[in-house]
Amino acid sequence: MTHQILKRALELRPELAKFMMDIISIPSLSGGEKKVVERIADEMRRVGFDKVWTDGLGSVIGQIGNGPKKIAFDAHIDTVDVGNRDLWSFDPFKAHEKDGKIFGRGAADQKGGMASMVYAGKIIKELGLGKDYTIYMVGSVMEEDCDGLCWQHLIKEEGLRPDLVVLTEPTSLNIYRGHRGRMEIEITVAGISCHGSAPERGVNAIYKMAPVISGIEKLNGRLATDEFLGKGTITISQIRSTSPSLCAVADSCGIYLDRRLTWGETEQSAIGELREIVSESGIKADIRVPEYRQAAYTGKVYPTKKYYTTWKIEDDHPAVVRAKEKFALVFDAKPKVDKWTFSTNGVAIMGMHEIPCIGFGPGNEEQAHAPNEWIEIMHLVKAAAFYAAYVG
Repeated sequence: MTHQILKRALELRPELAKFMMDIISIPSLSGGEKKVVERIADEMRRVGFDKVWTDGLGSVIGQIGNGPKKIAFDAHIDTVDVGNRDLWSFDPFKAHEKDGKIFGRGAADQKGGMASMVYAGKIIKELGLGKDYTIYMVGSVMEEDCDGLCWQHLIKEEGLRPDLVVLTEPTSLNIYRGHRGRMEIEITVAGISCHGSAPERGVNAIYKMAPVISGIEKLNGRLATDEFLGKGTITISQIRSTSPSLCAVADSCGIYLDRRLTWGETEQSAIGELREIVSESGIKADIRVPEYRQAAYTGKVYPTKKYYTTWKIEDDHPAVVRAKEKFALVFDAKPKVDKWTFSTNGVAIMGMHEIPCIGFGPGNEEQAHAPNEWIEIMHLVKAAAFYAAYVG
């Protein structure tokens, strides 16, 4: 049966590639996914899904079967913006095919996973696979802005709690079983403004922040390491200040931090490290984890703290073992098992709600957020075959 699955996936290559180019050509920044959701829902219905609907945040869900085992496949369908257009050699939102690749914003990150999932559904229906399963194919929204928010909503508000989730973020067709968590942190200090011609009359908030900045740079070198997930990291991504004018001493200074959390690191431990640096600097500072509260395209606001939990599952977990077995059967090769460098919706699914996740996706992680983004069409085909075989 596994060879029949791959054969059918290869036969569907033209349809799959066309659908992929269609959804790339619909811009879908976070909070603006409505049109691509409608296109995906139409394709799900066309290829034979049993049920298709959207949740309160606007994620699209296609269901196949009604068996006792519940499995979900997830692809976020929002993308980052294109950045500097001068770095692109083509229109990012006019997908095109060349040399066995499809080019356009979101090709690898990660509309490829969505396209492969939909056509895996077609194969599952045609070949009568997954009789013991209820299968959910989820096109999730707002992931680029806030990892896992969509799944917090699906689990807590919609009651969708599968036994396992396959994340289809790009893995170069390898099997992934975790990644570091992350959090965003703001540190602010206050100063006293005065005329810039006599700075000694005031207290410059930027100077107050300087030893904190130095301490954070040093902290990055001594953060914990995990054998599988690697080292925790911290970096300052933004610095800003205020003053009454450009001829005045700064009366406030703020820095924004990107903190990547390896195994064993938590929100509390990360904040504790920063409090120690501030204390050693001899200043008062406000340290806080900001909240995400942007509106979905549906108009709904679903706030969450910008803390995204680290997660991993073991190499001998049944979900990983099954993935390796199915990979070997479909592709007659031994898979590589690894992890993502970046973060995914697994921060909520596994990290917060302890629903096991594995990763398998078309496309290369290095293409994420890059100009001239592309994906190999054969990656799409092989991913569709793997997803169908996983429930077969």
